[in-house]
Amino acid sequence: MAVMDVVCAHSPDSDDAYMFYGLATKKIRSKLVNFRHVLDDIQTLNKKAMVGEYELTAISYHAYPYVADKYFVMASGSSVGDGYGPVIVSSRPMTPEDLKGKRIAIPGRMTTAFLTLSIFQPDFIPVEVPFDKILDVVKDGAADAGLVIHEAQLTYARGGFHQIIDLGKWWKKTQGMPLPLGCNILRRDLEPEIRNECCRLMRESIQYALDNHEEALTYAMQFARDMEADLATKFVGMYVNHYTVDAGELIPRAAQQLLDMGHDIGLIPNRVKLEFIR
Repeated sequence: MAVMDVVCAHSPDSDDAYMFYGLATKKIRSKLVNFRHVLDDIQTLNKKAMVGEYELTAISYHAYPYVADKYFVMASGSSVGDGYGPVIVSSRPMTPEDLKGKRIAIPGRMTTAFLTLSIFQPDFIPVEVPFDKILDVVKDGAADAGLVIHEAQLTYARGGFHQIIDLGKWWKKTQGMPLPLGCNILRRDLEPEIRNECCRLMRESIQYALDNHEEALTYAMQFARDMEADLATKFVGMYVNHYTVDAGELIPRAAQQLLDMGHDIGLIPNRVKLEFIR
């Protein structure tokens, strides 16, 4: 079989850069597949997955019901918050109960953060803005609170913002499971041999990064948006872990619960069964 070019799309974030390090730097190679990397923000990737644009792409778990006819979920590559996750913050102290009816800046309606917030508090007014503008919008008063993802989960306090609730912590407390946030998906129309090879490459790239932590972290620091090394290390450690190497049985169960609850509150129109491949 000739070598097949496969577009591999993911976000330009330090945790994604870390897990794709082995592939991006050709430490992990294949005689069947050649990955071409495309970087874009997660909301854009969610939208492009709906038309099946890329063979392999990162998406939010919340987006999967809209692409399930085109993609499988890969068992390797999940970003999972185990007792931590997206944080809701404000410029003044507020209680979780205060969020009812408020304007909350969100990083996109297809993000898992938005889904989790909607399950926690269905009654709010979403203000959709780019993820890296959330804190600015809250500071300017255009929103009463902000739903913070990515590295800002670790740095919001520097700007004088107050945490209202950590949704990953709330999910763990109420559901007893980690919170699955993002995953990698693989197009269904690929030949089985190619699908299997992509799964192997993804798994080995993540394991390579974990086994060669310092060099992978140095590479990932390019994508850490001026974050100092200790915070970047903490952020990568939060979202690239043993669940990322292989989702096992727990993460599919947690993700299914999340999507089912999203359907129950009327946010997700169709009930979908997650299909994982290894």
